[in-house]
Amino acid sequence: MTVIHVPGSKSVTARALFLAAAANGDSTLVRPLSSDDTEGFAAGLTALGYRVAREPDRWHLTGRPSGPAAPEADVYCRDGATTARFLPTLAAAGARGSYRFDASAQMRRRPLAPLTEALRTLGVDLRHEEAEGHHPLRIEAAGIKGGELTLDAGQSSQYLTALLMLGPLTETGLRITVTDLVSAPYIEITLAMMRSFGAEVTRGGPGDAVFTVAPGGYRATEYAVEPDASTAGYFFAAAALTGREVTVPGLGRDALQGDLRFVDVLGRMGARVDMTAGSTTVRSTGELRGLTVNMRDISDTMPTLAALAPFASGPVRIEDVGNTRVKECDRLEACAQNLRRMGITVTTGPDWIEIRPGTPKPVEIETHGDHRIVMSFAVTGLRTPGITFDDPGCVRKTFPEFHEEFAAFAGLPDGRTGAGTGR
Repeated sequence: MTVIHVPGSKSVTARALFLAAAANGDSTLVRPLSSDDTEGFAAGLTALGYRVAREPDRWHLTGRPSGPAAPEADVYCRDGATTARFLPTLAAAGARGSYRFDASAQMRRRPLAPLTEALRTLGVDLRHEEAEGHHPLRIEAAGIKGGELTLDAGQSSQYLTALLMLGPLTETGLRITVTDLVSAPYIEITLAMMRSFGAEVTRGGPGDAVFTVAPGGYRATEYAVEPDASTAGYFFAAAALTGREVTVPGLGRDALQGDLRFVDVLGRMGARVDMTAGSTTVRSTGELRGLTVNMRDISDTMPTLAALAPFASGPVRIEDVGNTRVKECDRLEACAQNLRRMGITVTTGPDWIEIRPGTPKPVEIETHGDHRIVMSFAVTGLRTPGITFDDPGCVRKTFPEFHEEFAAFAGLPDGRTGAGTGR
């Protein structure tokens, strides 16, 4: 059995940074993820005037319930979607200030409109400087009274998360009615973490679609960040593909992250999954069945399954993943194109992909700068030696040491994944 210690969750770390910055007092985050995304988030907080002190396994933040200390700031959000969506929302709640937010070309392409329209509905003075509904944007903060909103979160659950976390910072609270929601388990992460920082938030109404957030702010705390379930999925998939046994401690029945449900998909394909309160183990003979699966709630793991799919005994059809087309790249199309270049038969629709069994040939993977494309096709590389990547370094977004860690798991002597490092 191989025990893999996975870095902290990106999603949990980003939420914890927001909540700690907004809380009354000093908070400590234990074992947060240190990656380009989370360091970009921390740098954004620093630019806004929040105090962030980092040790190797602990980050300390001094919260400011009244909002940013800096009266004005120019914040660069890098490639981070949580940074680009959460920080403007945090700044907007401040009592006063003028703040500009921009991001990488990749992040500029990703949509913001449902969130920024909701902030405008709440009275926020917000202006998109170039394309409407995209970065860059400018906010003139003057506090937020609160009120009622209707939100379409069918493109990204991050719009709803940002507004939920805003709620306790408003004068009267928020009542949000959601008309559509993708990646719903991420909202359960948000609600649980808000409560850990002392907020009052409830969910109810028809279809459980109404969220009510009380005013009153947040309470500082020490918060332990659990391992990243999406990252763990690459090692679970590798175990299923190669007939190995992998255990990830820190992710078990009590885990917050919905992406751990990916192991249920592997179980349906023939792997054996054992879960305790504090760990998850996947073992396999290496023989996998095809299946049809709806991955709307765990769409970040879609590329992992797509990269595994050619080795199944029958077709693998992944449905209801249209939102993956507006991630770091069009992930559905990126998976399809790379698999076709490997000689695999793939068909796609607006929100689905079907992959037929085959023997992938080694190619250079076109990553589109997307960390999940790299890490997913590294799994393929375990059975297809010679795969390389055009941008292997983009894994720094969430897992800077991925290639070394994955190579160690695979037993490769040179400290690199079997997929190599590209040009």
